[in-house]
Order: sequence, then structure tokens, then C-alpha cells
Amino acid sequence: MHDDNAAKTRGLNDQARQTFTGCRVAITPGIQALGEDALRAILRAVQQYDDFSPDNDPYEEHDFGAFHYADHQVFWKFDYYDLDLTMHSPGASDPTVTARVLTVMLAEEY
Repeated sequence: MHDDNAAKTRGLNDQARQTFTGCRVAITPGIQALGEDALRAILRAVQQYDDFSPDNDPYEEHDFGAFHYADHQVFWKFDYYDLDLTMHSPGASDPTVTARVLTVMLAEEY
């Protein structure tokens, strides 16, 4: 059962991250401060990210990534909320009860 839920969550996360649909995308003040050109490049890198391994994706849900942009370490991560965005989702693999939020941040903002 866990593997099936992980596969569903991974598929939803990949689709949301690669297209920025099916989720809300949030950027932190540190990312915003880098300027429009950097923002475009960073968001493109998030969409194209595929460096998943057992070390950085132990649950195989593709819910976190890290990469360098210029001199900056950038993190992106998914959080799962209920549809009202008031508490944690009861089931990340079920889009009928989950609002995905993809946050892009500088590592030092984590």
C-alpha cells in the first residue's frame, strides 16, 4: 500500500513541479531578491530537476530537491495541506483532499 501511495504522490509531484499546475508555487524573499532573470532560471531548473536518489528521496515521492544557482544553494520542497490550507493533508496521494504548495527558497532560508 505504501509503494502505491508513494507512486501516486510522486506522479502528482512530478506533474505539478514540471508544469506548475496542480499546485501553488511560493518563492521566498531571498529568491525574489535575486531579480527576474535569476527567478526565471531558478524556476526553470526546478521544473527540469531530475537528480533524485535514495539519499535525497528516501520515500520516492520527489518532494524535495537542491541545486546551485550562481553562488547560491537553492532548495525546493512540497508541502501538503487540506483544501482549506489550514492543516496537513489527510492524504498526499489524493488530489481531491490535498492542496500542494511548492516552495522555492535559498538554503539559508530553510
